[in-house]
Parts: sequence; structure tokens; C-alpha cells
Amino acid sequence: MFSHIMLGANDIEKSKAFYDATLGELGIKPGVIDPKGRCFYMTSTGIFALSKPLNGEPACNGNGSTIGFHADNAEQANAWHAAGVASGGEACEDAPGVRDSPNGPLYLAYLRDPSGNKVCVLHRPKA
Repeated sequence: MFSHIMLGANDIEKSKAFYDATLGELGIKPGVIDPKGRCFYMTSTGIFALSKPLNGEPACNGNGSTIGFHADNAEQANAWHAAGVASGGEACEDAPGVRDSPNGPLYLAYLRDPSGNKVCVLHRPKA
């Protein structure tokens, strides 16, 4: 459905360190900084990018917005969460774990990145 997602970041290097650590736990290679100072994470299924806002205003998080990444298992989700906390992120929501949903159980972990964006990792355990 999506070709790419770009988040605003106030400090690209600090945000890159956070996402290199968290996305690295998901098997994604470190981000690449382009000549305009933006950071790109390329996969076969899409692109995740970081950029200072083009209007020159500070980046801010979207209230009610969450970007979710896929994890293969609960261990990978926990490693993602730990890497994020160790790399400048802040734990938010409930602790990593299983939540019930109308579509079956979900293993979720949530963080705020260095710019305050809420991100999560999701694993769908077999029912």
C-alpha cells in the first residue's frame, strides 16, 4: 500500500543512531544520508526516511500517529525495544507484550524516537 514513509527529525544524526539500532534488530541495514541531509532506509517492500522539515520549523510528532514495523517474533520485538531505549528512545504505552485484539493476539512494543514520534513493532503470534 505504501511506497515510503518520511518522518520529521530535529537531529538527523541522533535519529539515525536510534533507527540504525532499532531497525537493525529487524534485519534492516543502516540508513544512508543523501546530499540533502535526509536519511533513507531501503528495503524490498518500501522506504523509511527521516528529514528536517522543509519549512524550517521544528519537527513535531503527530498526536495519535504511530508508525509500526514488523517483527518476526517476540524476541526480535524485545530486542528492537531494548535497542531503542539504549539509543535515545523513550518507552511509552504498556511494556512490550501480548495484547488481545478482535483479529487475535498481537505482540507489541512502543517507543518515542528522539524527535517524539511514536513508533512500534508488531508480531502476530500464531493463534
